[in-house]
Amino acid sequence: MTFWDHLEALRSVILRILAVALAGFIIAFCLKEPLFKLILAPSSPDFILYRWITAVAGSMGIDATALQDFSVDLFSTTLTAQFMIHMKMAFYVSVVVIMPYILYLLFGFVSPALHADERRSSTKVIVWSYILFMAGIILDYLIIFPLAFRFLGTYQVSASIPNVITLESYTDLLITLTLLMGILFELPILAWFLGKLGLIDSTFMKRYRRHAIVVILIIAAVITPTTDVFTLTIVTLPIYLLYELSIAIVRKPEK
Repeated sequence: MTFWDHLEALRSVILRILAVALAGFIIAFCLKEPLFKLILAPSSPDFILYRWITAVAGSMGIDATALQDFSVDLFSTTLTAQFMIHMKMAFYVSVVVIMPYILYLLFGFVSPALHADERRSSTKVIVWSYILFMAGIILDYLIIFPLAFRFLGTYQVSASIPNVITLESYTDLLITLTLLMGILFELPILAWFLGKLGLIDSTFMKRYRRHAIVVILIIAAVITPTTDVFTLTIVTLPIYLLYELSIAIVRKPEK
């Protein structure tokens, strides 16, 4: 193929991506009620995490009903806020859903230039990157964001100053924490890549395990603005397990 043939193939891939992205956005936009039922669920006292903690605490003889005893009302302060947030959330959700197809099209364009072993390695990296990113999103949605929202939404420096939480600040926090957790869960892929380059090895990662734990605790404390040890532990544990998984991944090529 000539340069212009490659350019035409790339143009075809981009047009197909734009078409699928537009279709996904329209579908997500039309499904407004189930979309925002999912997005706003962590703001409800009946969210699954609060009910689960209450049930577990009750089985241990601990009264945790106060965890579900909170009320946070969301407000919209500008005329166009709700419409713009609807479009933004529909776009983000559609991108996450159709991302496997986008990666498939892009890989299909690049793969003819790769050797067979490079195609196999690249396929594994792409698949596991998406799986780990989705795992970070699910963990954030089910655990981290609800606890952070409950703490920040009910925190007051004075009882005379009520909290007025806007829908925009709610969705911004959800997107930010979701993106951060998705990126953090790419740690094994990053470790594998650095190991392939010879920049790190399993011995190095074991030697600095204690330092890594301190860094993980700091990152977990920054991500979760709550002050309780329970939330900090919930965030720290999966990140630490990812670090141990990274050691095993780096060790495998060494053998």
